[in-house]
Amino acid sequence: MLGLIKNVGHVLYRVWFYILVTVPILLFFPFLLILTISEKTYPQFFWLARNFWARPILYGMGCFPKVIREQPMQKEKSYMLVANHTSMLDIMLMLHISRNPFVFVGKMELTSIPIFGFFYKRVCILVDRDSVKSRTGVYRRAKRRLDQGLSICIFPEGGVPEEDIVLDKFKDGAFKMAIAHKIPVVPMTFLDNKKRFSFTFFSGGPGRIRAKVHEFFETGILSASDTSTLREEVREVILKDLV
Repeated sequence: MLGLIKNVGHVLYRVWFYILVTVPILLFFPFLLILTISEKTYPQFFWLARNFWARPILYGMGCFPKVIREQPMQKEKSYMLVANHTSMLDIMLMLHISRNPFVFVGKMELTSIPIFGFFYKRVCILVDRDSVKSRTGVYRRAKRRLDQGLSICIFPEGGVPEEDIVLDKFKDGAFKMAIAHKIPVVPMTFLDNKKRFSFTFFSGGPGRIRAKVHEFFETGILSASDTSTLREEVREVILKDLV
């Protein structure tokens, strides 16, 4: 009986999450639509998404962020933001952490989510991981966004790892891009998102969600041949707090 009650609670918790995701989009739909017509208004879209979508979701779920910063991000500077990926809350927490407008590089499959997917495909850099042409096109689109003064966010595991994997292997894309454009890599460790709202259906619950923003990795003197070294050094920093 107790197990049944817990499962019902988990179902209601997830239903509440999707309500919180959907309602702000519906409320602000005209404004969001106008702000996605042109890339020039993306900073305004980002501000709205950060303050009236991501934060209400986190606090509405009872997931109260606690962010430790080893180094602050400078205003109007571009960065490569990377973190471990275990939960849909990762998107909201990343928006909460960074005041600097950034663009997600994300997988094509998320465009199929009703309502959310409509705006996701309008503002994110989409990648079909099975297509070489799509992966190559990411670099071109990311360059245009960086030239506009934005930052880029990539979850370098390339997806959500299996349940028993603490941190999956990192892919090269984020680090190649950071080196090519000479922008700092900002590693972040998300410590509690998996516990609060994992992709396992009957799990999760409210509580503190901690994030640590580590010291940045500068890329000014690095070349393409340093990609694998940078990738592994960043992964090690994130992994250290997870274990």
